[in-house]
Amino acid sequence: MMIPPGLIPFTFDLFVPTYPPLRSGRWAVHHGGNLLCQGYWSPPRLVPHVAALVRGDDTWMSTTPIELESQEIGVRLASGHVVVFGLGMGWSAVASALKPEVTAVTVVEIDPEVLALHRELDLAAQLPPAAREKIRIVEGDAYTWRPDRPVDLLMPDIWLPLISDGRVEEVRRMQDNVQAKSLYFWGQELEIARHAAAAGLSLDDAGIRATIAALALPLIGPALPGYAGKLRQATARHLRGRWLPGTTPPDLTDVLASASAA
Repeated sequence: MMIPPGLIPFTFDLFVPTYPPLRSGRWAVHHGGNLLCQGYWSPPRLVPHVAALVRGDDTWMSTTPIELESQEIGVRLASGHVVVFGLGMGWSAVASALKPEVTAVTVVEIDPEVLALHRELDLAAQLPPAAREKIRIVEGDAYTWRPDRPVDLLMPDIWLPLISDGRVEEVRRMQDNVQAKSLYFWGQELEIARHAAAAGLSLDDAGIRATIAALALPLIGPALPGYAGKLRQATARHLRGRWLPGTTPPDLTDVLASASAA
């Protein structure tokens, strides 16, 4: 395939399973190709092949850059017993299971049709036996489920939009039941940015640490080198118009311009 001059194809170093086209009740796995896709923090990239989990007119997850990048920090920092709320396409679960630092992965999913879809997909069959044996999928509600053993990392990903009001409070409800040692929830960079700006804090390392302390959640993102820069890039790309009431948004024009030129 000829790639237009200046257009960089998307590459990703973490394992992404193969998804055959399937349907289960209202859910289906669809495929597309040669798409120009925006990243979570990266600029638009050409993606030769995309698989997506679709229900009706809504795409709940896909293998696009925005979806993979917005979950990868949790996977990269995962260790011990990892609990994932929301099965989706199962990517974060299988990618986490491949890490030697991860001893077990428990996935909690409430929708029986999604569970049936994954019984047919059987993504674990694409993993080596040692990684495959780490994964356990259970039916349950993210807001009421309680673990039967200690949890080292909780990764909730149950929302359709990237940003939604009340998400921090919803994560607190989950964490109250799970008591995980650490947490990484989908879209957390945007929530940190919203709360930091509302408190008059800068989106730098110090401001991010202070915001996380005020949220009183054991968020692990800052353990990744360069986290503040990634947070600012994601914020510049995706948070326009969704700041908390009364917030004066920071000027992120230069961040977005430099990221687009990368």
